[in-house]
Amino acid sequence: MTLNVRLSGILEDHVAENVGEYGAYENVSEYVRDLIRKDRARAEEERFQALKAELQAAFATPDSEFLPFDADEFRARMKKRYA
Repeated sequence: MTLNVRLSGILEDHVAENVGEYGAYENVSEYVRDLIRKDRARAEEERFQALKAELQAAFATPDSEFLPFDADEFRARMKKRYA
């Protein structure tokens, strides 16, 4: 995939500071790929934390709050619903 992005002002200056002889990246493409990887990792971490919070809440729920589950009854309902 090829992307063309136009930057100006402080964004252009910021990229220029991070690319080249004195920057952490050799070229703009390398910098953008790293930003995308970091954004992807951040999004995965957010999803993990949301799941973790849901599981912690579920495990903190007293057993008395849970309802009995009958697998045969559930299967019968699903067969009826999707038949």
